[in-house]
Amino acid sequence: MGIIFIVMATIIAIRNLYLYSTELSVGFYLDNYTNNSVTNEKFVIAMLVGGGILLYWGKFRSRKSSNYDDARMPS
Repeated sequence: MGIIFIVMATIIAIRNLYLYSTELSVGFYLDNYTNNSVTNEKFVIAMLVGGGILLYWGKFRSRKSSNYDDARMPS
């Protein structure tokens, strides 16, 4: 799940970079990361952080805490 968040955030960031750099400038694109308004670029940052948290949680969770029996994980 975390990988999907990170991949989608990367796709959105590249798409926005392409759209802004063709019509406006790269400086305008980078300014959207630091201005005070809520922009799509800030959601990209939130998705990257959320994906990282999901990856971290999935890697270090205990096998005893899962509520299902997964055939791929030997017990």
